Amino acid sequence: MMIKRFDNKLTIWLLLTTVIGFSSGAAWAKAPTFSPAIWGDGELWATKGVASLPPPNQSNVQSYDRLFVVTNSNNPMGQLPVSEAAPRNFNFNGGRWFAHTVEWTQAGFNALGTVPVLKSYDDIAKLSGTKGDPRHKPFKEEPPAGGTT
Repeated sequence: MMIKRFDNKLTIWLLLTTVIGFSSGAAWAKAPTFSPAIWGDGELWATKGVASLPPPNQSNVQSYDRLFVVTNSNNPMGQLPVSEAAPRNFNFNGGRWFAHTVEWTQAGFNALGTVPVLKSYDDIAKLSGTKGDPRHKPFKEEPPAGGTT
């Protein structure tokens, strides 16, 4: 009987330490953080880099979304990058970004004063002359050096 009682206590002790160990390990595990990082279709989206991709070229550029990085906004709210498409948009390519630098021109600052926070590709298109007056282009867009447009 003495041996059996010892085995039961040992079994219970092992079971409890295992359960406590797993539950505290789960509590200590840190969940990934996703904070707003990109404007797309008028909404803020979070993103997380998960894999390396080949750089855009003539053969694969259609599988990337352009990501417009505004470098000189004077808006006190700040300006996060803007994607040409976001999830739920038919043209969204799954978050594969092809970064383009966008700068406000002096004409843009003169016309608008404090520039708006750009929240969608439509915002950029309306102000860039593709959907507005091309004589007063407020932006200068440049793909990365050696990049493909």
